[in-house]
Amino acid sequence: MIVDPFSDVLTLTNAEAVLTGGFTAGGAWAIRFPARDKIKFFAVVKGRCWVTLEGEPEPVLFETGDVGLLARPRTFVLASDLSVTPVDAMSLFSGAGRTLATLGSGDEFAHIGGHVLLDPVRGGLLADILPPWIHAKAASPQAAIFRWLLDRLIDERDAGQPGAQLASAQLTQLLFIEILRSHLNASSLMPAGWLRALAEPRIAPALRLMHGDPARAWHLEELAQACAMSRTSFAFHFRTVAGVAPLTYLTEWRMRLAERALREERTTVAVVARSLGYKSESAFSNAFKRVKGNSPTAYRASLAGLNEVLANATEFS
Repeated sequence: MIVDPFSDVLTLTNAEAVLTGGFTAGGAWAIRFPARDKIKFFAVVKGRCWVTLEGEPEPVLFETGDVGLLARPRTFVLASDLSVTPVDAMSLFSGAGRTLATLGSGDEFAHIGGHVLLDPVRGGLLADILPPWIHAKAASPQAAIFRWLLDRLIDERDAGQPGAQLASAQLTQLLFIEILRSHLNASSLMPAGWLRALAEPRIAPALRLMHGDPARAWHLEELAQACAMSRTSFAFHFRTVAGVAPLTYLTEWRMRLAERALREERTTVAVVARSLGYKSESAFSNAFKRVKGNSPTAYRASLAGLNEVLANATEFS
């Protein structure tokens, strides 16, 4: 199987898209949604609406099949008419287990929405590289896929077929991936960084090599040759799209993998070091501290504290 660095990032961060509800509407309406410390997404299944996003100068028109993804905690308003005073979304969806609402006749507009769950430790790898706001239009190259996914999600929600819950979860995850793919298609407009690097075909062979065997002592010449470039051209192009040098990228990816391995308390630091290609525990520890700011031992101790906080939060929520 071909190594897929983008899938590696989604897997490492435990990115899981969850469909949480939706609403139908008719006539003049407006709803204000609160800022949440989660990646949120929504789609217009039927009709059209205006989206007014906190921090953006102008409202944006969303039409049937358009999908939005909000990666920063901002309030936003969905409205059929910008002159209507919005109602609070929390008042519409209050009540145990209530995930659907109707405004007015409910026959002109339909919406579904959800959020993306991320690993509390490693989730920043994805959250930090996403732009604050993505508007994937129904007219994009993914239009047919968006339309099919949205239709299937509505069918699974309404038909009540066996396995509907699992099918909806898989479709929602695929919808999230397609949103990201639509954004990656515009990679030339992105700032340098991980996300742009993952979308750049010219350096894809080098990324696949590094992700496929991160423990190997890759040399710049090998990576450049895989991309059919000279060493100088490859190094320049890689830094231009990724924001870091190729071997720096490799080191940072190794440290991301190390963070995951260190969560397993029974795995010693020496074993983690060997699995990532370091000849000694001290060499690995120095690299980890240089990139992450503390030693592997200190990082593991901080995880224990975080796990206790998360456990208490769950217990008293």
